[in-house]
Parts: sequence; structure tokens; C-alpha cells
Amino acid sequence: MHDIIRQLEEKRAAARMGGGQRRIDSQHAKGKLTARERIELLLDPDSFEEWDMFVEHRCTDFGMDKQSIPGDGVVTGYGTINGRLVFVFSQDFTVFGGSLSGSHAEKICKIMDHAMKVGAPVIGLNDSGGARIQEGVDSLAGYADVFQRNVMASGVVPQISMIMGPCAGGAVYSPAMTDFIFMVKDTSYMFVTGPEVVKTVTHEVVTHEELGGAVTHNTKSGVADRAFENDVEALLMLRRFMDFLPANNRERPPVRPTTDLAERMEMSLDTLVPDNPNKPYDMKELIAKVVDDGDFFEIQPDYAGNIITGFGRMEGSTVGIVANQPMVLAGCLDIRSSIKAARFVRFCDAFNIPVVTFVDVPGFLPGTAQEYGGIIKHGAKLLYAYAECTVPKITVITRKAYGGAYDVMSSKHLRGDVNLAWPSAEIAVMGPKGAVEIIFRQDIGDQEKIEARTEEYRQKFANPFIAGHRGFIDDVIMPHATRKRICRSLAMLKDKKLENPWRKHGNIPL
Repeated sequence: MHDIIRQLEEKRAAARMGGGQRRIDSQHAKGKLTARERIELLLDPDSFEEWDMFVEHRCTDFGMDKQSIPGDGVVTGYGTINGRLVFVFSQDFTVFGGSLSGSHAEKICKIMDHAMKVGAPVIGLNDSGGARIQEGVDSLAGYADVFQRNVMASGVVPQISMIMGPCAGGAVYSPAMTDFIFMVKDTSYMFVTGPEVVKTVTHEVVTHEELGGAVTHNTKSGVADRAFENDVEALLMLRRFMDFLPANNRERPPVRPTTDLAERMEMSLDTLVPDNPNKPYDMKELIAKVVDDGDFFEIQPDYAGNIITGFGRMEGSTVGIVANQPMVLAGCLDIRSSIKAARFVRFCDAFNIPVVTFVDVPGFLPGTAQEYGGIIKHGAKLLYAYAECTVPKITVITRKAYGGAYDVMSSKHLRGDVNLAWPSAEIAVMGPKGAVEIIFRQDIGDQEKIEARTEEYRQKFANPFIAGHRGFIDDVIMPHATRKRICRSLAMLKDKKLENPWRKHGNIPL
């Protein structure tokens, strides 16, 4: 018995040391924490229960039978974040560069299976060189097993990927299928093929950072959702982020007690929208002044800035917020913003998070680049997402809601539950000037007539009342009462039940 206990302690010690002190020091020298240090920082103190600490690879080729480390390059188990259950795997770059073997994949699959059984989120801390080449097809099979579970867990439990080191080749596709991807600046990168292959095939010379660094994926590709300065900030922000999400698709979002009163008036909002309809204003100011305690967790803040997405709370409960941003491209919808918002709305719908939409949209962005890029199909993604969405949907039109973009942005016609407008709202097929130049084409040479007609159109259509007459707007509210009206609407919709017709799945215009 004593001998077994001694062996147990030796195995535990070996697993905890990973690839050894030299490699741990090398990890620290790069500004990176080890796999176990990351879990320690992410989870509540003493809450982590580790599984499969003694698992080792089964490869005997290329001298691998003489190299075996307990745990096989990934730490897996479960614990709590602010008292709420999560499953986590953390890849250990000090062991074979965090590369994925058959055994490594089995460990990840096991916690994903259990997460789906008990209804708890899965968090992956990725730091891996990719497939373990010595294992050949076994490692590829391992990746495919993980991919299959990513797909089965999608919309069942939240899946979060934190990229904290290299992530290349097949390794990128598992994070790509998770709900959110966060990255760490300067130490993490993602790409399908690395700079050397790119240089060989296309003769482009590019660095790891330029090709797939955190800044690249947060500003250019839109693959990632946030970038953080270092491991510590990333993990602390991940703890904050998880507080917004329900544990699974059968639960309501968590409620955090707040002293911020639902009836709070924000008088400064009455002057937020400028008198000049062509002058921008910052929609983030409205969001900050409406949500509980100004606490807003923005998703993809550096990508497609013409639309804002993120999580806030109203009366303590999580809401998803989508808002046009007049400061960028005048708030127009384009390819990038449509895809960004559509994916966000679908996440909220999958996990019972009400969607609050702030609208100031002059239309879709014109131009050959947009048309050739497929704006018709990509714009339809956002339309599809809102139309399919069955959670409570509250819409506030602050200024412009023109043309097809009015329809797309959670209008009453897409089963919007409560649709409100500020007095400054202009709901029309297009702006007054463009409309008059089409309707009264014969008067184009007569500037006085055109100006008179434009003013006439503005008086008739550039206000919320025509839509109000039709019942497409439920009420015209004063801006300072926005928070109160949203909170009351959410309370009224608390027990909303709406189901789409049975189907295997829809066919979203990908």
C-alpha cells in the first residue's frame, strides 16, 4: 500500500511539473503562465477538480515510447467561477509544445461530454503547436472527435475559447466553432497555415503577428471577439464575462442584485441626438446610461465599428445589446456589421438572453465592393437572425430607420415585441433629399421647389408618427425615460413563450 501511495505522489508531482522546470521558465520568460497557473487564476480558489492526471500517450513510434509525461499536455476538469460550475481544459505548452495526441483529445472530449450532460459551460485555454506529428492520423482523428463535440454542444452550453499561445492548422477549427474567441496580445496567434508555408506557396513575407496575431483577428478578420494585454488580464476579464451567461440553453440568464433603480431617469439623453440629422453622436453613451451601473461588456469592439454588440444588465438580468453606431460609416449596415450582429443575435436567442436593439441606420452601405462582396446574402443573415429569434426583443429607434435596414433592425414585422421611438426618429423608405429627387424628378432644376418639397417630405415622413399610426411603433417616448420603459417591457415579457415551426434546422444564407 505504501508503495502505491508513493507511486501516486510521484506521478502527481511529475504531472504538476509538466515538461520540467526549464520549459516552465521558458514559458514565464515569454510572459505566459503555465496551464495550471491559468486554471488557478480563472477558477474560484480550491474549486478545481482535476480529471485524467495520469493519462499518457500510447505512441511508440519515433522514440515516443521513451518520452511520456502524465497528463499528456492538457489539464482537464471542472470547478466554479463565482460559485457557478464550469468545465475547463488548459493545454500545456511545456509538454510536447501542447500538441494534440489521441489521448490528449480523449481528455478534452470527456469533459465536453460531461458538460453537456450536466448543462455547464466549456472553457478552453488553448496553447498548442497543433497535431502531434509522431501520432499521424491518430491526432487528426482526435481533432475530428473534438470538432464533432463542438457542433453537438453548440447552442446547448456556452463554449468559450481563450487563445493564449500558438493555434495553427487543425487546432484553429475547434475555437472557430465555439461561441466566443478571446486572444492575448503578442503571445497568441491563429492561422491555418503559418508564415513559412505562406512564403513557399504565395511568396508573401509575413510575420506570425501580422498573419494571425490578436490585433489582426480583432481588427481585420473578425475571427476573434476581444484582445487582452496579458494572461492575467485575459483570465480576470473571462471571469467577468462568464457572469453574463446562463449555464445552458434551459436556464435563464443569471441575475446580479443591483442598486441601480429601474425607474432611473437620465435627463442628459434628451440632448444626445443633434438637431442636424447629418451630425453623428456616440451610441455607446446611450448604452452606458441605460444599462445597470454603466456596466457593458462589448463584443468585437475593434471590428465593424458601425454596429455595437455586447452584454449589459437591466434590473440585474443579462440582456444582449445591438446598436447602430453613427460615429462609424454613419451607422450604415455593411457585410462585416451584418455578420457580426447576426452571430451575436443567434447566440442570445440560443441561450434565452433578451435582445435590446438601438436603431439609427440610414440604410445599407452602397458601392461595388459591397455588392461584389455579397451584401445581399450577408445582409440577409442579420434579417434571418432577428426573424428567427424567439427571445424578448425590444427596439428603440433613436433617429434614422430608413429602407430595408429599418425592417432588418428588429422591426415589428420581424416579431419585435416592444418597438419604441424617440421624438427624433425618422422612419421612411429613404432620407428626404433622396426621396424628393426621385418622386419629383421633373423639379430637379428648380432649387426652391426641391427645398420646399424636401421640407414637405420631412414633415410628413421624417418622424415616428406615420409608423405609429400603423401600430408599427408601440409608443413615442422621451429619451430620458428609455431605461424605465425597457425595464418595464422586459418585466412584462419575462414569461414570453414563442416557438418556431418544427424543423430539422433552417437554412441560413451562409
